[in-house]
Amino acid sequence: MRRFARLYWRLDRSTSTLDKRAALVDYFREAPPADAAWALWLLTGGKVGGVTLKGRKARIANTRELRDWIAEASGNPGWLVDASYDQVGDLAETLALLLDDPAERHADIGLAEWIEQRLAPVANGAPEARRAVVVAAWRSLPFEERLVFNKLLTGALRVGVSQGLVQKALAELSGVDVALLAQRLMGAWTPSPGFMQRLLSTQSQPGDAALPYPFFLASPLETALRPSPPVAGTVGAGDAATGLDAATALANDPVAVERALGSIDDWLLEWKWDGIRVQLIRRDGDIALWSRGEERMDGRFPEIEGALAALPRNAVLDGELLAWRDGEDAPLPFTALQKRIQRRKPGARTLEATPVRVVAYDLLELDGEDLRERPLVERRALLEQLLDAADAPLLQASPRVVADDWPAAAGLREGARARGVEGLMVKRLASPYRHGRKRGDWWKWKIDPLTIDAVMLYAQSGHGRRSTLYTDYTFGLWDGEVLVPVAKAYSGLDDAEILALDRWIRAHTTERFGPVRAVEPVQVFELGFEAVNHSRRHKSGIAVRFPRILRWRHDKPPAEADALATLQALAR
Repeated sequence: MRRFARLYWRLDRSTSTLDKRAALVDYFREAPPADAAWALWLLTGGKVGGVTLKGRKARIANTRELRDWIAEASGNPGWLVDASYDQVGDLAETLALLLDDPAERHADIGLAEWIEQRLAPVANGAPEARRAVVVAAWRSLPFEERLVFNKLLTGALRVGVSQGLVQKALAELSGVDVALLAQRLMGAWTPSPGFMQRLLSTQSQPGDAALPYPFFLASPLETALRPSPPVAGTVGAGDAATGLDAATALANDPVAVERALGSIDDWLLEWKWDGIRVQLIRRDGDIALWSRGEERMDGRFPEIEGALAALPRNAVLDGELLAWRDGEDAPLPFTALQKRIQRRKPGARTLEATPVRVVAYDLLELDGEDLRERPLVERRALLEQLLDAADAPLLQASPRVVADDWPAAAGLREGARARGVEGLMVKRLASPYRHGRKRGDWWKWKIDPLTIDAVMLYAQSGHGRRSTLYTDYTFGLWDGEVLVPVAKAYSGLDDAEILALDRWIRAHTTERFGPVRAVEPVQVFELGFEAVNHSRRHKSGIAVRFPRILRWRHDKPPAEADALATLQALAR
């Protein structure tokens, strides 16, 4: 634990990417393989409680248990522990601060031993056994190690390193290509010395052929158009009256787009589909569907697996899984697709009620040959040839959007919502298939969000550095004379607005429901969202997709907020 704690603090205290990468290289070079495997698991987003033991997720302690245990161990009343947590804002740090360091320095125990031999045996066990192990650790570890141990318990090991940075450090250490490392880290894996050996091996591994490639992600076109920050006190290039920032306003200007991207002849335009990003793998009879979330979806979409098995050649396709009925001009809303995601083995009724298809837009591998370094124009031609030969209605090439110039493309983009899509994808014809979000070659040119003016009804504390502030809000619309909740949002306000709103919430709370405060319904906010769908799961009968705050409407009284009927009229 001592070595891993040193790594944590070295990463936490550095703002330099090069320094952090050097710290990672040093750690993985020196750490025992078992410790290195667990460090990799934790640094790439895994949690101690995310490991499966005997078919169940390992459960060590919930937050209430940790608070009760530290109250007893420290001799402090529960109310003081809760007040300390409210003041500190981080549970792991609160737990570490409430106990003194041990009088004597104990022998160091490795990260793997802590997890595998001390925590794992009591996971999901009796509270007394779990408490004994945790409290013993608290009493034996000095503050810097105790804090890191607590972060393992709470699943809050956020230390400012991305998965990509960890992969680059391992690539530097091992000599394995970073793209292959990223591929080997996809999907489910268990921390072990054997896994680390296979991961860092420069030799081909048996499991390599069954894995998807890391996904290439597009960036918002606004980032290519974002102007210099406006001078303090000025509005800048954006339209403050509509809540749009300068980059969004420029994204609506074809001249600005052409200035940033050049001739439209150098780009492939496609629709921006609203489905599940997938890779379809057919290799020597093996069939696999992988989501962008690195989950194998075997059995959930048997009709797609069947279409993939019928391809005349081995291939790896990248595309979008959509709910779509034959004969329809547009896909079904994403909410329809969610019903299929939740069923691991859908029955005949589900298959009939929610048919699916894949629109493919890239070909990453053909007959075992990695095509990712070839230009998109070549990959796209090969994709269309493959699907034409297959004649598989459930596997179709994503249609090319044809426009003579950027103004014409902008006009097509404006009609995207009527087509059931989110805008346009703009891809450089000469681009290779990269991994991660590399800017410059693939852009998503989304349509402006739908907007409503809603009244804030409830507020709840945030997480991390915002845990002492009310930053998560629930908003409602008028249904007659009653405000009905329609959306939750937590992003869109700047720090000054958050502080001001937090003060207002505390002074105007009308009721409390655990961590939630009801507030006087007088504050109006403009909300943006991508789509509106009918939903039986919501009291309002409506579900909005990706809601966020566009601006605080100080100029608008609550009586002038929108009606629920306005939102219902937008529902697909």
